[in-house]
Amino acid sequence: MSREEVFAEVTKIFRDVFDDDTLVIVDETNSGDIEDWDSLEHINLVVAMEKRFNMKFNLKEVGKLANVGEMVDLILSRM
Repeated sequence: MSREEVFAEVTKIFRDVFDDDTLVIVDETNSGDIEDWDSLEHINLVVAMEKRFNMKFNLKEVGKLANVGEMVDLILSRM
């Protein structure tokens, strides 16, 4: 799976979790950029990504992530 394909899937997850089909994310998008992105939604995002990509992240990995691009890169590194 290419980075673009992973990013497209991550975008779908964000749109589903935040219930916003018009949501646009970029590599630099972080929790400060999306009004409803709180700690509960962060957990929902991580769980949805784990399910979609069939992998588990540990708290240390997730805690280091600063933006969407880093999440995409983490997913790619685990594939």
